[in-house]
Amino acid sequence: MTETPDPQDGDKMHAAPLPPYLVTRYNGWRATSYMENQVWYKRLAEDGQNPRIMAVACCDSRVDVNAIFSAETGDIFLHRNIANVVPPYLPDGDPHGTSAALEYGVTVLRVAHVIIVGHSDCGGVRGCYSMCAGHAPELEAKGSFVGRWLQILRPGYDRIAGIEDEAEAIHALEKETVVVSLENLWEFPFVREAVEAGRLSLHGLWVDIGSGTLEHYLPEEGGFVPVSGK
Repeated sequence: MTETPDPQDGDKMHAAPLPPYLVTRYNGWRATSYMENQVWYKRLAEDGQNPRIMAVACCDSRVDVNAIFSAETGDIFLHRNIANVVPPYLPDGDPHGTSAALEYGVTVLRVAHVIIVGHSDCGGVRGCYSMCAGHAPELEAKGSFVGRWLQILRPGYDRIAGIEDEAEAIHALEKETVVVSLENLWEFPFVREAVEAGRLSLHGLWVDIGSGTLEHYLPEEGGFVPVSGK
């Protein structure tokens, strides 16, 4: 067992053992999936990652990008955040997690595709709608991390504000989050440079959790259209 230093007097550090059911699941994975593919895992460890795809997806536990595309370990460089948001390009010297992931994916890993993945029944989108409509003062508070993050999507809300039916408006805003993120992506100089050089393509998707249907954003066709499936 590796010993760790005791926290200094007055410091508080809390870390509990894994719940037993997670230990059981780990042991199951180690004995089956890992053992069946251990050569591949060792190759990934020795050679490093070389994914062709970067995906920016929502934290929602029901949205599994790897499962949607039957991806193997090492296929997708995946970044998740609330409501699958790409923030504006803001090189102000402060830490920016999503922007850092994009920089690494595009300039270091040199992925060929960046995909924004939105989805149905998104809690972040619903919160954004409520906040922008003036019904969620708790999200408007300066101390709300969620509220400040969702503020990035206000341009999308402004575009759907004329829709009177709330359910229809929220559904439209789910797709606008993808569009806003694509617009913000284009502000990043290293993204634009890679696209214009033909090394990178950008994609916007929206998945319906219940039906499993997938739509992609094709502005030349007027918006989101179904991805053909069997």
